[in-house]
Amino acid sequence: MKITVDMRSDTVTLPPEGMRKAIAEAQLGDDFYHDDPTVKKLEAKAAEMLGKEAALLVLSGTMGNLVSVMTLTKPGTEAIIEQDAHIFKNEAGGMARVAGVMPKRLPGVDGALDPALVESQIGVPTVLNHGASLICVEQTHNGASGTAIPLENLSALREVADKYGVKFHMDGARVFNAAIALSVPVSKVVEHVDSVTFCLSKGLCCPLGAIVAGSNDFIEQARFNRQTLGGGMRQAGIIAAAGIYALDNMVERLAEDHENAKRLAVILAESGFEVSLKSVQSNIVRFKTAPFTSADFRARLNAEGIDVLQTGQGAARFVTHWPITGADIERTGNVIRQMVRKG
Repeated sequence: MKITVDMRSDTVTLPPEGMRKAIAEAQLGDDFYHDDPTVKKLEAKAAEMLGKEAALLVLSGTMGNLVSVMTLTKPGTEAIIEQDAHIFKNEAGGMARVAGVMPKRLPGVDGALDPALVESQIGVPTVLNHGASLICVEQTHNGASGTAIPLENLSALREVADKYGVKFHMDGARVFNAAIALSVPVSKVVEHVDSVTFCLSKGLCCPLGAIVAGSNDFIEQARFNRQTLGGGMRQAGIIAAAGIYALDNMVERLAEDHENAKRLAVILAESGFEVSLKSVQSNIVRFKTAPFTSADFRARLNAEGIDVLQTGQGAARFVTHWPITGADIERTGNVIRQMVRKG
């Protein structure tokens, strides 16, 4: 049966009609020469929204994180990250392979690092070990079911970073989801970090692209590192036009995705599946599929035109996004209830 409700990820979104029109009508120039007016407009808009001095368009969130690590660190140093962070688990080892930075993984609570534990692990640079040069957080935290890292935690980590002279980066792939979950402007979510990356290509529905933001000096060096990775672009306004449309039209509606995710989590819990309702703070729902295997669970949903991501032998993930509706959630719920009844 054809999949009509695809909740594997918010990366499967397709551009809305208005976004397609904006792409088609974009003013273009050569971004390598800083001549693309649409790129410059997007970068200025993103920087202003985030409360940072400057921003840079990159091709993906993974590229944005790697460019940031390369810009903020030196090879041979360590980056302190939460043990299940996307930058470690899902970015092809770029931090180590390309930037020459060793990830130092620490356990978190709902995706948040303990500032005291971070401080204890920074270390004093010696001839044997240069110690940590970076603290990196993920916002929202994908592996922790989309939890939003509290602002007070970010503030405390900033104090640790300042005390030891290390930099602070945010993998903010879904930072606008975090802002909505925390009921604050996105600038408040990122105020404590030196740099931030966010994706245009997830819940904001762009076909590709991400933004890196920070100080003017940081962005100047980040632009060089983007070029090192082959990320220099020419008529990139066709990407930027989608990003401008997204920032103007697709941010506030993320709240609908959050409500749909919470409703789906409740349905799963009521149907007997193990799911942490407390952790479902944005648009991600992680759960155990027992008594079904994840493969069987997915196959039964697929038979009804619904898709889910298998994340392990007995685990799965739903991600809500545009244009998934409340009706789609109820339909999914009915299929899940019927599945449980049949056994």
